[in-house]
Amino acid sequence: MQRLIAIMLFTVAVAAGQITQTVITKPTPLDSKSNSDDVPDGYAFDAKFERMVIMRFKYKADLLGSMEKVIKQEGIKNAVILSAAGSVRNYHIHSVSNRDFPSENIFTKDPSDPADLVSMNGYIINGRIHAHMTLTNGKHAFGGHLEPDTNVFTFAIVTLGVLSDGVDLGKIDDKTYR
Repeated sequence: MQRLIAIMLFTVAVAAGQITQTVITKPTPLDSKSNSDDVPDGYAFDAKFERMVIMRFKYKADLLGSMEKVIKQEGIKNAVILSAAGSVRNYHIHSVSNRDFPSENIFTKDPSDPADLVSMNGYIINGRIHAHMTLTNGKHAFGGHLEPDTNVFTFAIVTLGVLSDGVDLGKIDDKTYR
């Protein structure tokens, strides 16, 4: 309860500066699932890039929505997000905010704070984007999962290493595969 009150107070304090923060908890029946001995602590598999795709986005484009559109146009099912550069007019990100299940995510949205896009990494998994990015606004660096309503300023360039459709990334970001 104290944590919730603290978060609510912080949200009110930052809302005056147009920044909003929202904590979302989505409990699932599998949150109480124990680790299985059948699931290794870590695993690896071989994959090769079939091609590289460099995407460029213009002023005011919604970065996530534009990425989704190009990935669909290019027929990309599985890929590794290798890098990104550019700048954004504003940002909307989320990151985890607790250590135990159910997981909580804190969504931070600032519609008026421009930032340099320093890097991006992540995966395209069966056509779905799981992107993390690092931004800097001249005061500090910060980052999280890319969310809708992050709009490009000067430009944004994102480079993908495209994998074959036969590569199975289905469990790579599945929090219940444990």
